[in-house]
Amino acid sequence: MINRILEPEVMESSEEAMAYDSMDHHAVNIQFVQDLIAAGCPDRGSVLDLGTGTAQIPIELCRMLPAIRIVGIDLSVEMLVLAEKNIAASPFKEKIRTEKLDAKKISDQAEQYDVCVSNSIVHHIPVPADVFSQAVQVTRPGGLLFWRDLVRPESDAEVRHLVQTYAGQENEHQQRLFSDSLYAALRLEEVQDFVANLDFDPASVTQTSDRHWTWSAKK
Repeated sequence: MINRILEPEVMESSEEAMAYDSMDHHAVNIQFVQDLIAAGCPDRGSVLDLGTGTAQIPIELCRMLPAIRIVGIDLSVEMLVLAEKNIAASPFKEKIRTEKLDAKKISDQAEQYDVCVSNSIVHHIPVPADVFSQAVQVTRPGGLLFWRDLVRPESDAEVRHLVQTYAGQENEHQQRLFSDSLYAALRLEEVQDFVANLDFDPASVTQTSDRHWTWSAKK
């Protein structure tokens, strides 16, 4: 079993943000949104997207649920610059708003959102318990929490296999970004422990692909 190796919490450079945005996330994003809707996302209401990155998930969600309203937060200015460009180029400029906020410090927005989603923020967080507890606080009673992130592989060989399988067509820098994220990811059991400590059923966290876990729960 390999140990967790933290990567930088925030993508500070425009080069890294552009490298991330240009990677082919389309199929993964579509699957995320379809699974979110299947989990009970309302067709209208308010959604908070933690670690929105370049806003690819909010745009896809608005395509499928045009009446939804989304706030996407991120700590990376460079990511948000690209997010605003992507939103401006979409038909959903009035539906999506971005803010530079730390997902570990949002409790002042207690119970403001019907849905709290996150795709791949957890592996960036040094102490993930912080962001789990904040997310629960900002979700309304009866609201949906739907998160997905990478599962840390068991071996270096598995990391190499996953990088080749899912990023083999990308350039060397993009492959390194994916590899670093795999090493920074959590084990399934660690995520289950985090949600159990917040009085959620640990069985609400499941492994949903060869490289992803998903947490789906009602508050």
